[in-house]
Amino acid sequence: MHEVRIDALDLERLAGILPPDRAEALRCRAVEAAQQLSGRVVWNINATAQGGGVAELLQVLLAYGRGAGVDTRWLVLDGDPGFFTVTKRLHNFLHGSFGDGGDLDAEARAHYEEVLAHNLRDALDRVRPGDIVLLHDPQAAGLVDGLTAHGALVAWRCHIGRDEPHELSEIGWSFLRPYVEGAQEFVFSRRQYAPAWVPPERLRVVPPSLDPFSAKNAEISGRDVRSSLLVAGLMADGSDGAGPAFERRRGEPGRVRPRASLMLDGPPVPEGARVVLQVSRWDRLKDMPGVLRGFTDHLGRLPEDAHLVLAGPDVAGVADDPEGAAVLAQCRDLRAALPDRMRERVHLTALPMDDVDENAHLVNALQRHASVVVQKSLVEGFGLTVTEPMWKSRPVVASAVGGILDQVEDGVSGLLLPDPLDLEAFAIAVDSLLRDPERARRLGHAAHERVLDRFLGDRHLIQYAEMFAEMIGG
Repeated sequence: MHEVRIDALDLERLAGILPPDRAEALRCRAVEAAQQLSGRVVWNINATAQGGGVAELLQVLLAYGRGAGVDTRWLVLDGDPGFFTVTKRLHNFLHGSFGDGGDLDAEARAHYEEVLAHNLRDALDRVRPGDIVLLHDPQAAGLVDGLTAHGALVAWRCHIGRDEPHELSEIGWSFLRPYVEGAQEFVFSRRQYAPAWVPPERLRVVPPSLDPFSAKNAEISGRDVRSSLLVAGLMADGSDGAGPAFERRRGEPGRVRPRASLMLDGPPVPEGARVVLQVSRWDRLKDMPGVLRGFTDHLGRLPEDAHLVLAGPDVAGVADDPEGAAVLAQCRDLRAALPDRMRERVHLTALPMDDVDENAHLVNALQRHASVVVQKSLVEGFGLTVTEPMWKSRPVVASAVGGILDQVEDGVSGLLLPDPLDLEAFAIAVDSLLRDPERARRLGHAAHERVLDRFLGDRHLIQYAEMFAEMIGG
């Protein structure tokens, strides 16, 4: 294992944008939590320090925890490719998908246990009896019993799931159940995701939240949005100079580095084009290939200045997602097979992961520049890639699945697709927003207000503080 450095953030930064009653509730709960947790460490253990929503959540929540006087720390598992193949397979099964087609058999279980046994030895050198440990997702589930036997107070946090049981999800839960049943608390993003065997009195529902001050979500002027995209080569007619400054997670300044182009296999987006954007990992369940087909199969319906951008991470920088390279390759092949006139309106970018703050800033610029942001997931645990453009007042078209249903009110704060496989309905929804800018503006404004009301970190932090207090008392 290795520990991720976390610097404290002052809670007043968050309190300053909240309604007065919420700001005061946050301050009071922070004081109580610091007293209740005095002398204990709150550990979080997950699979990666970058490249996904869980890592982004941990970075900011733990920083606010430290700012409130709570000793919060973050450990990342050591795993080999075989381990992450098994856990990605498990991830897909819990969503009801075959994924790579492999089995969760005795061999998979043996390797899963072997890797986590090594990690447990490292964890026991750091975690003390009485400390609180929050284990995230299937990758860390196998640490529950060992840490509990050591005297730690252990909760398991699952960020994924599906609303209705499925043959494959039941296989996935059967694999996981022996490892997690001993957890003191179970935390899910939606109540529907919890399997029936989770005791109701130990079940908590805690949706994720967004950090409005991160490089991915902070305010950017229209001028700096344009400059960032030009310098990075994401928009045509780039510049040779350094890009605009942005603030890193630790407060230091950063700048967008000039590049010939971050687009794969083709030119940048023309400066005057209207962008339809999906940002996500190259994950089969995010259905980037389906977005590409939905756009190109119905290109005659869409305005002539509409261009599609599919943006994901550089797959070499995301160690816990072994299927990413295959999905990206599929998208590149689909684009290459298009006629020239269609191909020039489809753009793929794998954003570099060697500087996670620059990566986040570029996502921010892309989302703010987009005319429509889509998230056509086949299944979705929650979807911070929906919350982010909503915060930026962008109109969103998203699948009516999983946690997206909790975020978007259809026709009020975005448009929902009842069937994510209906590519014609997808194209109609996108086209309707491109051709009605006033409706797009209204949906975007309502989207921002919904995130402000429901999905900022104060609610998330208070729910965790309440859970930790009950774990200590229990």
